[in-house]
Amino acid sequence: MENPRQHIMAFLGRFFRCETLNGDDDIFEAGFVNSLVIVQLVSFLENNFSITIEDEDLELSNFRSVNNILAFIEKKTAAKSQPNDYERLASAVDAN
Repeated sequence: MENPRQHIMAFLGRFFRCETLNGDDDIFEAGFVNSLVIVQLVSFLENNFSITIEDEDLELSNFRSVNNILAFIEKKTAAKSQPNDYERLASAVDAN
């Protein structure tokens, strides 16, 4: 598999020419992205990076640039590896 940056750039390349796109370029401000692309981007990220994007994650800042998208993926995968409250409670009960 391509590295995450290349994978995201390849996906975005389906919608606009991104050869000159830098990691911090605002894809909304540049007019590259509309609501349909965002829906497809969310689906792409969930399917290709094994993350779940919740309603509270749907902040433009998470998707504004390739670097922001990569940081968002990293945050979501790190959070997924941390035990949630239910898992911590179950572990505590099992320990007793």
